[in-house]
Amino acid sequence: MALLSECPKCNTRNSTKNKLCSKCGYNIIKVPHKTYWIDYRVNGKRKRERIGPSKVAAENRLRKVQTNIVEEREIDKNKNVKVTLGQLKEWYLELPEVKELDSYQGKKAQLSNILRILGSNRTVSQIDIECVNEYRSLRSQEPSARRKNQLTTPATINREVAALKHLLNRALFYGKIESNPVAKIAMLKEDNVRERVLSDVEFECLLDCSPIHLKPVLITAFYEPMRKDEIIKLVWSEVDLKGNPGFIRLAAKRTKGKKSGRAIPLHPRVRETLLHLPSRFKGGRVFLKNGKPFNSFTDAFTTAKKKAGIKDFVFHDFRHCAITNLRKAGNDYSTIMKASGHKTMSMFFRYNLVDEEDVAGMKWKGEEKSNPQEIEDRLIAAGFDPEEVKKMLNQQNGNSGSKMG
Repeated sequence: MALLSECPKCNTRNSTKNKLCSKCGYNIIKVPHKTYWIDYRVNGKRKRERIGPSKVAAENRLRKVQTNIVEEREIDKNKNVKVTLGQLKEWYLELPEVKELDSYQGKKAQLSNILRILGSNRTVSQIDIECVNEYRSLRSQEPSARRKNQLTTPATINREVAALKHLLNRALFYGKIESNPVAKIAMLKEDNVRERVLSDVEFECLLDCSPIHLKPVLITAFYEPMRKDEIIKLVWSEVDLKGNPGFIRLAAKRTKGKKSGRAIPLHPRVRETLLHLPSRFKGGRVFLKNGKPFNSFTDAFTTAKKKAGIKDFVFHDFRHCAITNLRKAGNDYSTIMKASGHKTMSMFFRYNLVDEEDVAGMKWKGEEKSNPQEIEDRLIAAGFDPEEVKKMLNQQNGNSGSKMG
C-alpha cells in the first residue's frame, strides 16, 4: 500500500517520498497543488484510486482501505469517484437550509454556470485546482450578463466558485462525498470597491429629475444607512414617527444575515417626507406607485440619472453617501455601525469615504490650541496646589510671549 503523487509535467505517479519525478526528473516536491493517488492490492489484484489535490483526504482514504482489508470487509468505492456534480446540485438545491437563503436563486444560477462549463457528469474526484483555474479562464472570456460590452468580472467568477465550494462543503457534512477538493482554493483579486458619493447639489438635481413615486425612496436612501430591499419593502409598522427624531425599526428577518434587528434614527428631512405620504393612513407598504407597492424602479432611476447628468452611480452607492455624511456630521464609528448594520470595521471603512475636504482639515502636532483654564482645572483636579498651578501657567505664558516677540 502506498500514497502516490502525480507529476504535473508527465503525469507519472511517484511515491510521496520522491523529490524528483522518476521518469522526467521534474522537481515535484515544490509543486503546491499535486494530485494524489492511493495504491493497494485486494486478493493479489493491484488497484489505484485518484483522490485529488488533498493529501489529508488521500491519507484518510488509504487508512480506510487498510482497515477494510485487515477486517476482511468489502472495500467501498470512493464516494468522490461515484458522485457527479449534476447529482450533487439537485440534492443541494433541495436542502431546507439552502432554500431559506436569500441568495438561493443566485446560487442556483451560479451552479448552472459551473455545470454548463465543467459538465454535469463530472465526478468530484475529477475536480481539482487546475480544473477550477481552467473554468475561471473560460468564464472570464464570456460576456457579462449584467453589463453591456463587458466580460464577466472576477467578482462574478468568485461568487460562482464560492457556490461550488459551499455545495461541496454541504455534501461533505452530510457524508455524500469524502473530501472537498477545492476547500482551500484562493479567490481572485477583486477591484470592486466603489468610491462614488453624491454631493448635495448632485442629489437635489437627481431628485428634481425623478418621478414623484421615486422621490421619497431617494430621500430615504440618501440620508439613512439602509440597503435597497430594506427601503423599498419598508412597511408602516416598522416606522415610528411619534418620537423626535423617530425611528425605523427593522426586525432581524429584514436585515442582511437575519441575525439581529436594527433601530435607525430618522433624519429630519426623511421624517418630514414620511409624514406627508398618503399611504401612512392605510398601513402596509410605505412607498407606493399609483397606490400599489413596487419592487423595481431600474428604468425610472436610470432615466433620472441621465436627465441629471449623473454618471457612474448605482443605487447601492446611496449607502456610501449616508454613511459618509453621518461620519462628517461628527457621529462616532460605533454609532454609525449600529445604525448601518456593519459588523466589522473593514466593511464599514469601505462605505465611509474620505475626500479632499476631510484631508484638508488634518491637524498637525504643535498647532493644537489649548485652553489655559481647561489645563488649570485638570491639574487642580489631579491634586496639584492651585497657587503653584497658576504660578507655573503664568510663567509658561510669559516665556511663550517673549519667544513670540
